[in-house]
Amino acid sequence: MKEATGELNMAVVVAIAIGILAVFFFSYIWPILDGNFERNAQCDKAACNCSEETRVVENGVEYCTECSIDGEIVPDMKCVYKG
Repeated sequence: MKEATGELNMAVVVAIAIGILAVFFFSYIWPILDGNFERNAQCDKAACNCSEETRVVENGVEYCTECSIDGEIVPDMKCVYKG
């Protein structure tokens, strides 16, 4: 009987740990990943001016500016320059 109680306690601990990890993932990590996916998808649809005059370098990464989606210019949009 004591062994069954110990196994039940361990199952409860594992279930609680999985619940805590799931809450952490879906409340903290997933929004970051989702935002990154959204930005990449927008840059794939965008037409950006990647001339040397309009490129911006931040933290060693070159970005294209003056991007437009379906002919509408999107202010403050930057996409990674893929040269």
